[in-house]
Amino acid sequence: MAFAETSIPTAAPERPRKKGRGKVVITCAVTGSIHTPTMSPHLPITPDEIAEQAVAAAEAGASILHLHARDPETGRPTPDPDVFMRFLPRIKQQTDAVVNITTGGGQGMTVQDRMQAALRAQPEMCSLNMGSMNFALHPLAERYTDWKHDWEKPFLEGSKDFIFRNTFGDIERILKDLGEGCGTRFEFECYDVGHLYTLAHFVDKGLVKPPFFLQFIFGILGGIGPDPDNLTHMKSVADKLFGEDYRFSVLGGGRHQMGLATMGAVMGGNVRVGLEDNLSLGKGVLAPDNAAQVRHVRGLLEALSLEVATPAEAREMLALKGADAVSF
Repeated sequence: MAFAETSIPTAAPERPRKKGRGKVVITCAVTGSIHTPTMSPHLPITPDEIAEQAVAAAEAGASILHLHARDPETGRPTPDPDVFMRFLPRIKQQTDAVVNITTGGGQGMTVQDRMQAALRAQPEMCSLNMGSMNFALHPLAERYTDWKHDWEKPFLEGSKDFIFRNTFGDIERILKDLGEGCGTRFEFECYDVGHLYTLAHFVDKGLVKPPFFLQFIFGILGGIGPDPDNLTHMKSVADKLFGEDYRFSVLGGGRHQMGLATMGAVMGGNVRVGLEDNLSLGKGVLAPDNAAQVRHVRGLLEALSLEVATPAEAREMLALKGADAVSF
């Protein structure tokens, strides 16, 4: 009985290798507009404090510094570009980290208020909240009885009736004035799944070009909760909408900061820490400064055999215009 001659491969055909994951970008959000001076003596308030803590965070391993400003006397969040310009040039002179200026500002600010500093500074990157939302801070007011400043308690309690506004018109204005007008790219802050679809709308309109940098935010009352399943779902939706055209970072509010950051890094993402998002370094322990949180998350990443990106590597990943193209 004769058998037909067959060709039997000696080895399995080589499959295309998946592109290896890149290094992890650490963003440090230095002061924000959520926490108030009563909550921690380590929260940077003055331009000197913001500059010093931002530089120290960069030295500890943060490639991106996300910055708000505060009234130097009262600690209340301020959009005043003159206050920003008291620390932005110092940070640029002392570190090569990417400067990321808020367009989220703080409670009670108009979109014009929130854009002032960024329009003047024309930074490499700005944050951009991808929608209007109930942004509730009022439960924090119940934790304290003695306040350093008269504005703090009403500011927090007032958030019970506060809607952070970023309409489609507001977002389009920011994209055009800062993105097209200044060459600034964005950290798209996504507090819920719908914000991903809003971003996809602007991608379809041609107002946003890849690579997209998405910040998944968990644990703000009014936004998506800090459950691990939600992180998995947010990434799944982003994969569906943006394919390989995006990079993501993970921000967990309060005590969820380090756990969600670690999970996000394992999933191939980047991380955000800082006193804007969490005042603690562990249960019952206030972080002495922003750099302590950066060092802590860097230790977690390195224990997972993940490498931390330099500012130059972050710029390349996110296609930023470079520090020599800013106006401060």
